[in-house]
Amino acid sequence: MKRHLNLPAGLLFFTLILFLSINACAAELYVSKSGNNKNPGTREKPLATIEAARDKVRSITEKTTVFLRQGTYYLSKPIVFGALDTRKNGQEVVFKAFPGEKVIISGATEIVAKWSAGEGNIRKALVPASLIYDQLFLDGKMLRMARYPNYDSTSSHFGGFSSDAISPQKIRSWKNPEGAYVHAMHKHEWGDYHYQVIGKPTDSTLTLSGGYQNNRQMGMHDKYRFIENVQEELDAINEWYFDKKTRTLFVYAPAGTDFSKVKVLAPQIRHLFEFRGTAEVPVQNISLVGFEMTHTLRTFMDTKEPLLRSDWAIYRGAVVVMEGAENCSVKQCDFNAIGGNGIFFSNYNKNNEVSGCHFRNIGASAVCFAGDPAAVRSPSFEYHESVPYAQLDKSPGPKSNNHPSGCRVYNNLMHGLGQVEKQVAGVQISMSMDITVSHNTIYNVPRAGINISEGTWGGHIIEFNDIFNTVLETGDHGSFNSWGRDRFWHPDRGLMDRLTADHPEVIRLDAIKTTVILNNRFRCDHGWDIDLDDGSSNYHIYNNLCLNGGLKLREGFNRIVENNIMINNSFHPHVWFANSGDVFRKNVVTKPYFPIQIKEWGKEVDYNFFPDQNALEQAHSNKTDLHSLAGDPMFVDPASGNYQVKPGSPALTVGFVNFPMDQFGVVSPELKSQAAMVPLPEITSFADSQTKNEIGWLGGRVRNVAGLGDRSAYGLPDEKGVIVETLPGGTILGRSGLQKGDVIRSLNKREVKTVADLMNIFQEVNWMGKGDIEFFRNQSLQALSVSFK
Repeated sequence: MKRHLNLPAGLLFFTLILFLSINACAAELYVSKSGNNKNPGTREKPLATIEAARDKVRSITEKTTVFLRQGTYYLSKPIVFGALDTRKNGQEVVFKAFPGEKVIISGATEIVAKWSAGEGNIRKALVPASLIYDQLFLDGKMLRMARYPNYDSTSSHFGGFSSDAISPQKIRSWKNPEGAYVHAMHKHEWGDYHYQVIGKPTDSTLTLSGGYQNNRQMGMHDKYRFIENVQEELDAINEWYFDKKTRTLFVYAPAGTDFSKVKVLAPQIRHLFEFRGTAEVPVQNISLVGFEMTHTLRTFMDTKEPLLRSDWAIYRGAVVVMEGAENCSVKQCDFNAIGGNGIFFSNYNKNNEVSGCHFRNIGASAVCFAGDPAAVRSPSFEYHESVPYAQLDKSPGPKSNNHPSGCRVYNNLMHGLGQVEKQVAGVQISMSMDITVSHNTIYNVPRAGINISEGTWGGHIIEFNDIFNTVLETGDHGSFNSWGRDRFWHPDRGLMDRLTADHPEVIRLDAIKTTVILNNRFRCDHGWDIDLDDGSSNYHIYNNLCLNGGLKLREGFNRIVENNIMINNSFHPHVWFANSGDVFRKNVVTKPYFPIQIKEWGKEVDYNFFPDQNALEQAHSNKTDLHSLAGDPMFVDPASGNYQVKPGSPALTVGFVNFPMDQFGVVSPELKSQAAMVPLPEITSFADSQTKNEIGWLGGRVRNVAGLGDRSAYGLPDEKGVIVETLPGGTILGRSGLQKGDVIRSLNKREVKTVADLMNIFQEVNWMGKGDIEFFRNQSLQALSVSFK
């Protein structure tokens, strides 16, 4: 039956006129590679540049869409939106790729040169000295600066590392390494350092400048380091080197490369778009939609600014920089092969959005938020700094609104981050308030998927994200990581205990709003799935699926953790405060708790569900979990990722409630089709796992010693231990130094009788990044330090 809208004739006529007038007011401009800036910007006579379109929009008061026609637009400087470009509500301007056409915004310039033959496959050319030679792309493929050691995609760190990267012997082999870069992990693997070689004072030493990229100064890692931009190391296909003195560019190209036909590009600028306003005069209502953004300079030598007392230093720059912006957005853009950050929200930003974007193979972080340190009351900038209580500003919250608030990161795919820098994240939040991070898929990152640097000022919502393959090159971290080194923080733990006991009001002076983490799926194989570190306070964490690393709460206050599932792991409470107010209830854990120096257990630790009676009795010995239960939680279909519990599960008895298992990560079909799937674990922690004979570990397979036959074959004193069965090449186990047939007897000086023992110990210590293993080989007990990554 048809339904008709019964409106009076006059009102219907008025509605129709209003509809037509609104649509008639919408303006369109066009930009084309074949256009001319003297044109009016119509579809038939388009403009030639984005700048010209931006300037023309300034005289248009209607809502405007600027369509860019297909092609690559090479920028020699960033497109800047300022006070002249701000728009009122209803008069928004959208810069958008024309439907169905690919539009690329590039920060590179083409190198046009006459190439000649060098040694072997090396080609060389005299090139302009005025250009920057930081990265090189050959027909879209990124080449590597000449480096030692050579690039290896299977390497665990930096695509190749060596402890002798800057050894005296290596230095002697280089004639003039000035301008080279040394990259190294932090000594404790808490991020990274970068240096430029500014001299070679002796035959075997270098003078370096840099090393300011980490806010916890401890020096370079002895092992994880490499050097690039050294002419003598130009010895592998797809490497290049620029000789600044002779203005000669050398490329070790694949055999058969015809340089008369390939396009050689070199990035020249750090940013492509900048929104530059203030809190008083913000840039408003401008959107970027549907572009591929690529070819920006690396920024690792500009990463200098410390972020309060976190481990981070940052560069306030990115492909898109927003500062002093309101109701602006970046949507459905592809950030590909860029040198630094993707998007940076610096200082005042309100109600801005990043959605539907793809961040891949980029130098640093995908999306960063960082407010003005001057908006923080009594700020401290290094871990060991503190402000005496008598001198503390005791007013809660920020001093000003010069910080991001109310912004949203929604439905974005992020992977292959931290190609250059390692103290990075999919989403980094510092000195901000009320940031929503929702339905993002984040994987293959060297550190956290989402990182919150400190408690200023909370109110964030982290929901429905799918985060895995994290902490790949660093250590002591999580898929979600936070610090809370706020105003109450002091490096002297005893003093901090007394301060928070005597003045509990200081605890939430900075973390004024509760941060909520809900309905996410996390998997961290080299740390914790959720890691609340160093004073993180005022969190509510519920309905999260943790697939490997469990959940850690280090010292902090007022955390409620409830109704989460922890597969192959458990709860890690570390060095809590007295009267912390922490709550851990109605969670399903699959191993015993792993407490470290816990004297008091917070407000409530109870009504949880354990894998077996032994784990429950361990909790009882700590005088927790008096109402908790143990047994098989009866997961519906863990093999396909459904960890809801079946009707009749004893977990329901303690108050656990099922939550959705099919809403994690990106939601748009296009991004879903490109996203990798989280690796689902083999469950190793239920009671029946004690009889499980074989399991995957570090990319290989291990099994229990089984009977007298194995004891005889391997020359064992008894029938205990775990036999290495397979070690595929390129896997962590394959690189470990262990061999097929080795029988593991202990891990970190704890006895390994079965695969269950091995996995229980491993899940407790894997965050350390390595472990000491004793094993039988050729009927003798041997020892080896094994890396877990």
